[in-house]
Amino acid sequence: MSARASEAQLAEARAARAAYRGGAVAPTSGVAHGLVQANLIAVPADWAFETLLFAQRNPKPCPVLEVLEAGRTESSLAPGSDLRTDLPAYRIWRDGELAEETTDASAVWEEHPDLVSFLIGCSFTFEAGLADAGIPIRHQELRRNVPMYRTSVDCAPAGRLRGELVVSMRPIPAARVADAVAISGRFPAVHGAPVHVGDPASLGIADLGAPDFGDAPEVRDGELPVFWACGVTPQAAIMASRPPFALTHAPGHMLVTDVPDAAYAL
Repeated sequence: MSARASEAQLAEARAARAAYRGGAVAPTSGVAHGLVQANLIAVPADWAFETLLFAQRNPKPCPVLEVLEAGRTESSLAPGSDLRTDLPAYRIWRDGELAEETTDASAVWEEHPDLVSFLIGCSFTFEAGLADAGIPIRHQELRRNVPMYRTSVDCAPAGRLRGELVVSMRPIPAARVADAVAISGRFPAVHGAPVHVGDPASLGIADLGAPDFGDAPEVRDGELPVFWACGVTPQAAIMASRPPFALTHAPGHMLVTDVPDAAYAL
């Protein structure tokens, strides 16, 4: 893969961000094939160190791609971008409760001008490699959001922040699981190899058909559920730790960057 994005890729990424800025809402899996996508969590400055420490102690679900200084809204991963408007959907959290979902978070920065933003690697990034290898991406085929689950696995706490691991799941043909592990394992900056293959109960997931985030999966004969650490984990930490305020992406609705996957490949 090239370490530089093509003009066609850049055009698609910029068109996607412009569409989201205009109010379009859709999960971003499959958008701008071959470019990195990122989760977002933004917190007031007095929670920033603990958020960074939480990510550092839990690098599998929270691989940090960029930290933006307080009040900054343009990501260096996507020059000209605006974190207030360029994701398809956002979640606003107050005292650990989901208060609102919106397509425009501009008012949030007016309310909290000291927000420190963290962009965290997303598994949508390595889906391009899976697709290129002929491994099916079921949620793309069905035009659904990827299923995501809260687990019984606790993350390492950091100060006031604690919470459980969240995972995303993709059903993979049994004969291709090793390939999926190898391909995703080349991208540790976007969660890397799976954390579990097979029985969801081993992660404390009682019902595979009832994800906590995203849409219900369709697992077919001959397929195994494969679970990757997920960048929605900070949202579980928000729910568990109840900070007075936080802003995140809506699960499955990422920042599409201008950076090629190859920039993060081992």
